[in-house]
Amino acid sequence: MANSENLQLLASISVKNRLGEGIFWHAASSSVWWTDIHGQALFQLRWPEQTLRQWPLPERISCFTLLNAADPMASRYPLLVTFASGFALYNPDSGAILWLAKPQQQLSGNRFNDGRVDRQGRFWAGTMVEQSTADTAASGSLYRLDQHGCQQMLSGLRIPNALCWNRDSSLMYHADSPTQQINRYRFNPVSGDIGNAERFAATPEGTEPDGAIIDADDHLLCALWGGSALARYAADGSLAALYPLPVTQPTCVALGGDKLDILFVTTATEGLSAEQLSQQPQAGNLLVYQYPHQGLIEPQLAVMPWQQLAKRYHGGTE
Repeated sequence: MANSENLQLLASISVKNRLGEGIFWHAASSSVWWTDIHGQALFQLRWPEQTLRQWPLPERISCFTLLNAADPMASRYPLLVTFASGFALYNPDSGAILWLAKPQQQLSGNRFNDGRVDRQGRFWAGTMVEQSTADTAASGSLYRLDQHGCQQMLSGLRIPNALCWNRDSSLMYHADSPTQQINRYRFNPVSGDIGNAERFAATPEGTEPDGAIIDADDHLLCALWGGSALARYAADGSLAALYPLPVTQPTCVALGGDKLDILFVTTATEGLSAEQLSQQPQAGNLLVYQYPHQGLIEPQLAVMPWQQLAKRYHGGTE
């Protein structure tokens, strides 16, 4: 039986995101970075100073990461992002974009959604069905971007979420949110290949799994969309803890700070009525808590042949 534990709130950063997402801790800058997908903005919060930076975007970004400091391209393009329409390197200060792949550009109702760097430095991101028709009801896919290019790894998805890997990279976790369950896949850390889906855990009734991470105890911490809570699952899939939140739509989680025990939670106002918003004044904020467990160091993106990948895309062979 899960414990319902209250977390200690440290801060509520009033950013009023429509759909805050994709948050991660960047140790080198002592900050968390995230995106407001529908608000078309990027955010960086330095912790513990609580200084906030924000950049407007030319197109919605769903997930992203910083380039490796050793990457020769990092000064020109500090970010690898998934815009709604594809993978690109991006400089939010200059606006420069280097397109790498647009694997679903023929599907006008789809956009990129959740993504993450695996522990070997590859970048993974999934596409979701935003405007469904009979032909595109489950046309989302999960893609892997590495030095060999962009490859489809899963298909038949509606809203890909909860992507993360266990401590030793023997398992990948992933969810198609409307199914209200999280799956796990055998994972080959050398090749990046995945096995067949196995059911890992079902989320509480009426909730959908959103962004997730693995903590230092090899437990999976997941935002429960529609559930006003975070769920913490043990490695066997049992519900170890349920953390209530003051908002119905938490979207993604990250653990940071010097001891990796500060929990950052993005949230959303999208789809909430005026009455619901009045009942949830912190909806859309970045919520910051003291977490009773520790996180893991975020993996760094591998240095990749970006110009080669871009040339392949622009040459029309992607």
